[in-house]
Amino acid sequence: MTDAAKIKGKAMELGFNKAGIARAEPLEAEGLHLREWLSRGYQGTMDWMSGNIEKRVDPSTIVPGARSVIAVAMNYYTDVQHVTEPGVGKISRYAWGDDYHDILAGRLKLLWSWMQQEFPGVEGRYYADTGPLMDKVWAERAGIGWISKNTNIITQEFGSWVFLGEIITTLELEYDSPATDHCGECTLCIEACPTRAITEPYVVDSNRCLSYLTIEHRGEIAGPVTEQFENWVYGCDICQDVCPWNQKFSTETGEKGFKPRSWNRAPVLEGWKEMPQEAFQTMFKGSPIKRTKREGLMRNARIVLEHVRDAKR
Repeated sequence: MTDAAKIKGKAMELGFNKAGIARAEPLEAEGLHLREWLSRGYQGTMDWMSGNIEKRVDPSTIVPGARSVIAVAMNYYTDVQHVTEPGVGKISRYAWGDDYHDILAGRLKLLWSWMQQEFPGVEGRYYADTGPLMDKVWAERAGIGWISKNTNIITQEFGSWVFLGEIITTLELEYDSPATDHCGECTLCIEACPTRAITEPYVVDSNRCLSYLTIEHRGEIAGPVTEQFENWVYGCDICQDVCPWNQKFSTETGEKGFKPRSWNRAPVLEGWKEMPQEAFQTMFKGSPIKRTKREGLMRNARIVLEHVRDAKR
């Protein structure tokens, strides 16, 4: 068994659903694409995306002597449907359960600890969507899946319902072939986006994206985009729900931590538009929803409820 096969086998043993390995090298074309995207201001108020560009495009600036990037994926899909009722909020599937950062980081730590024992002297670092890495690019290069027209990673086994993580290492390993694009001529994700955030295939303007607006954006949200919230108060799954790959290949996750918490799946928003800080911290402890902060969640709830009232007039 090769070293690469051993590592991928251990990753499966630890609960990851896919693993692949890419050569650690500068991402020249992807770096140009990133800089062009930033120059358009498509990052919105996520100023942190403009920093550490060199680290984003060259893993050797993170781990000197890096030779390989091990990419892993975990399926988080649960076969539960969103509730579509006035005054009931919608939350992206990825945030129904426990914080994926914690779950992935725990598994990656175990994998990295095993690698250090198996390959004495190896150097490296691991990330669970927490560092200056272009996660989706490395997932594509490692054969996990391809970057789709809505810029998510699509896997042939699980659709796009996957979380990604990486280990950058000095180990020289056998590399997987990059994934190939299987979107074809399909444009359903582009057509379904209510705010036209997918400005062209493979390009998303965060300023229009409901996921960005409800999670990352700080302060008030103005303009006609608020009329398109469609009850989303944290994230948005519209472009994923219409994807044929997801409709055909979605598979129930085996990870208990990704199962929905009862209060996240279909929250009645009247109780969320004014929420004490203590209640917010208690309800969303260990949840990804804490990222939007109490003020952001209440803002989103008020926007949805205002449009529900307007629709009744």
